[in-house]
Amino acid sequence: MGSTYELTVSNNCSLLIAHCKLSNIVAIVGRPNVGKSTLFNRLVERRQAIMDNESGVTRDRHYGVVDWTGRSFTVIDTGGYVEGSEDIFEAAIREQVKLAVEEAQVILFMVDCTTGLTDLDKDFANILRTSKKPVIITANKADSSELSYMAAEFYGLGMGEVFPIASVSGSGTGELLDEVVKHLAPEGDLEDPGLPRITILGRPNVGKSSFLNVLLGVDRTIVTEVAGTTRDAIDTRYNMFDKDFIITDTAGIRRKSKVKDNIEFYSVLRSIKALENADVCMVMLDAGRGLESQDQNIIGLAHKNQKGVVILVNKWDLITKDSKTTETFRKAILAKLSPLDYIPMVFTSVINKQRIYQAMELALEVYVNRQKRISTSALNNKLLPEIERIPPPAIKGKYIKIKYITQLPTKTPAFAFFCNLPQYIKEPYKRFLEHRLRMHFDFTGVPIRLFFRKK
Repeated sequence: MGSTYELTVSNNCSLLIAHCKLSNIVAIVGRPNVGKSTLFNRLVERRQAIMDNESGVTRDRHYGVVDWTGRSFTVIDTGGYVEGSEDIFEAAIREQVKLAVEEAQVILFMVDCTTGLTDLDKDFANILRTSKKPVIITANKADSSELSYMAAEFYGLGMGEVFPIASVSGSGTGELLDEVVKHLAPEGDLEDPGLPRITILGRPNVGKSSFLNVLLGVDRTIVTEVAGTTRDAIDTRYNMFDKDFIITDTAGIRRKSKVKDNIEFYSVLRSIKALENADVCMVMLDAGRGLESQDQNIIGLAHKNQKGVVILVNKWDLITKDSKTTETFRKAILAKLSPLDYIPMVFTSVINKQRIYQAMELALEVYVNRQKRISTSALNNKLLPEIERIPPPAIKGKYIKIKYITQLPTKTPAFAFFCNLPQYIKEPYKRFLEHRLRMHFDFTGVPIRLFFRKK
């Protein structure tokens, strides 16, 4: 089995980077701009990693699952490795690459046929030799016969056979994958695609990546004071309270008018896609700035997509507090969000590690609420007396009679109210019924839908 990083938090909670417990992990490494993300996307068969001609687009480790000839393995995309640079991102990227090499069982060392063997390639090859792991030289951009012949130059590294490929077209990747599976260990516990997904969302620089790193106990994502450091949506599998989950860190989502380049545009798209794939969205706010319009847009999008929502008010350590500050802040946020007042809130400080695990426990509760099924008898026993006590207002002299209620067989909570005149049920009464549903059956953090049908 692969190496496992484990952090014991308390008697009932341990965190596990479960990608690392997989038997078969393949890391794609190399200097910048050789096509690592292009190969990654080719192998996972979707545009999961951002690609651009600008050097340094990929910063964090990025995971995906590959299937080849009946074998499955995890592939890691990494940032370009550069020595001697004082750039804050380059130093952090180097650390991420080293972590990926430590996690991997097989390493794809990618080089570029169009530029040939460089000093950076030679220096990085020396680093990889110390890993004592199978290293496969992957000569990318061999888009013609002439460029394929030029790949022979990389035999000079003395690291075995060279595999010329063209990531864009897929040429040569079959032979490369045949070689990869020769080095794989017997199948391990591959990631269950049905695992619950919790996604951390918010504006740039509110502390999303720091939250994840504190939670996991390792630097899973790069953190700097520069807004926009995280560009991809980064998945990590973990175990907490004896439950496995996928937690996703995302790039900060700004207003469309503030997005200035292609890379940030695609980063925002990845974040929105991560929201759409989530079961629970943890929306992080900056306590110093409160709830801003873009935060409301993110929460509104999560509600529209029927996702569970938890609000994290981060940097709470910077707020001067008295006994009423927290409740005043909470009421002010919920007033702005009205009528979305079903969303729970946690006041966190990532720096001081305050209420980090409480926030995750709340997210797990919201996930359970989202899966909740209420029997028809329980619904009618609780709600029909309420409806009889406060019936729908009569419209044009016509009285509305709700006969019974049942939960619909949908992925997220939805309820059908059968009545004689469903078209006359107005929004205020719908909100009354939703409030009573939440009061009796605890759907904290979960949007619910009400449908009115003629019996």
